[in-house]
Amino acid sequence: MGTVTAPWKQLLLNALESNSHLKHSSYVQLVEELKHCPFAEICWYFTDSWEQFRINGRIDIIDGSNPDSEKLQIREKSWFASSPRSRLQYLGPYPGLPQLSEEPQETSVDPSAGPVSEFCLLVLDPEQVDYLNLKTNQRLMFTSTQSQIGEKCWTSERINP
Repeated sequence: MGTVTAPWKQLLLNALESNSHLKHSSYVQLVEELKHCPFAEICWYFTDSWEQFRINGRIDIIDGSNPDSEKLQIREKSWFASSPRSRLQYLGPYPGLPQLSEEPQETSVDPSAGPVSEFCLLVLDPEQVDYLNLKTNQRLMFTSTQSQIGEKCWTSERINP
């Protein structure tokens, strides 16, 4: 099944580039409820360019037990693309629980070792993207459909901000 290039993707890449000096523009957050319902919406606001993306779709959770070797390779590549300090976050105590020791626990990770079992890669397959540019007061709704040959096709429509 092929995919036609998403027309909203360049808008997102431009927003990421124009806000790249702001660390908070590089991150989105998703919650544990995904294990029970694989649909999510990412709301991503870029403060410098005044652009908002609401991306709806299905989340694929890729952990170490995934049977697809190609997905496991993508998971491993993502692991090695993150900094050693980021990798350490997966070895610490569970966030939000009471701290059992006054002394912080020293943890280390072998920089050449593959992903730890706690590391999951989340892949969002977008079905709808709501784009709002507050500087130009422009809003576009991008919606995906399947063509007769199984390709993902995108339509766009200007809507009221």
